[in-house]
Amino acid sequence: MQNTVFFASALMVVVGIGVSIQSPVNAALGRAIDSSLASATISFGIGFLALLVITILAGHGAGLARMGQAQTWMLIGGLFGALFVWSSLWSVPVLGILTMTILLVLGQVIAAMAIDHFGAFGLEIRAITWPRILAAVLLAAGVVLSRF
Repeated sequence: MQNTVFFASALMVVVGIGVSIQSPVNAALGRAIDSSLASATISFGIGFLALLVITILAGHGAGLARMGQAQTWMLIGGLFGALFVWSSLWSVPVLGILTMTILLVLGQVIAAMAIDHFGAFGLEIRAITWPRILAAVLLAAGVVLSRF
């Protein structure tokens, strides 16, 4: 169990680094081709192709054929992913990486507290506690500090 927690934690740090790199790279592509939407589309398309190849090579291709068994609401994750890719690359020149990232995490923390509180999407209910509220407040303070 501890190895799994360590691996998951390390993986998310690496992915977080990747997200911070992804946004300015996509923003640079958007400037080069003069379209933030086209840049997001290209980025998402390349990501789709990479995941498709990995899915097939890992032997999980049959799962793709079972997509029709999922409830419709379960398919909206890709829309949020597309919105993230476009909005982050568009926001980088306006806000900078640090402020954009803190705002992104603040939004995630607020949503996560609500999802935990209600046990949404079949997850275990977890109370909103003062330490969790303080975490969100500190992130909001971080937004203010990141603008100086």
